[in-house]
Amino acid sequence: MISQKHSLILLVGPTAVGKTEIAIQLAEKINGEIVSADSRLFYRGMDIGTAKPTREEQARVRHYLIDIAEPDETLSLAVFQKMATAAIADIHAHGKLPLLVGGTGQYVRAVTEGWTPPEVEPDERLRGELEKMKEERGKEWLYEKLKSLDPEAAEKIDARNVRRTIRALEVILATGRKFSEQRGQDDSPYHLVTIGLRRPRPELYARIDARIESMFANGLLDEVKGLLDKGYSPSLPTLSAIGYRECISVIEGKLSAEQAKVEMRRATRMFVRRQVNWFKESDPNIKWFTVRDGVVNEIESFVRQALRK
Repeated sequence: MISQKHSLILLVGPTAVGKTEIAIQLAEKINGEIVSADSRLFYRGMDIGTAKPTREEQARVRHYLIDIAEPDETLSLAVFQKMATAAIADIHAHGKLPLLVGGTGQYVRAVTEGWTPPEVEPDERLRGELEKMKEERGKEWLYEKLKSLDPEAAEKIDARNVRRTIRALEVILATGRKFSEQRGQDDSPYHLVTIGLRRPRPELYARIDARIESMFANGLLDEVKGLLDKGYSPSLPTLSAIGYRECISVIEGKLSAEQAKVEMRRATRMFVRRQVNWFKESDPNIKWFTVRDGVVNEIESFVRQALRK
């Protein structure tokens, strides 16, 4: 029996695995459009360092939720969830299939599992105290505090992402409950077909290294200088993303370009390991494909069959 729910194709996998090109090829084959669930792609002017789909790639298939905010704006999980849900509904409304492509694990899960983000209003006084602790004791101390209070939440937050660490602590301290227990969720609101992309780890790391070299060759340092010249503060959460923080250190004379590349390679490998925490190969709800020649045809066949169920 065909599901009465609207269909949604979810495409996940680690950074540099090849999601962008495979998503575009798949969308072309199944009359689809793409909703980005990569939080790094939201921001205008941050193109090279995020490996954002090019204008040519975006012209092949319509993309949603790319270039929707300025670098000094913050898109909360709840706001993204509403925008993504609206984009998926719009795609269905004009008779096409939506592909949600990510990226950022919690953003994907918020949409596909119908999360209800914690209803805790920002507490400026408490946030100020946490900011003060960060200045006095360091962001590492804050992260260790989160690990002691909620190890599951800490596992899925980058220790360098101070904004998310502080928000998690704020919710925990305001409610007396673990942050990881407060994201209420329901059954998926969609007939969900989940595709996972993988490559052998040495091949994936080689692609990451090549991508970093390409970013520098294509002007990543100039992109970061341009953002700073526009008045964006180097302390913005968006500019703490991998690639941007290292380039800021180069511009400030703290690192050489070669040292920045080494730091980016190390940080990206750590990021890949965190992504694996969200989408595991043991998950029976994910159909995994090893990326190779002809894989898009295999994925298309699987998707068409799954949509008939």
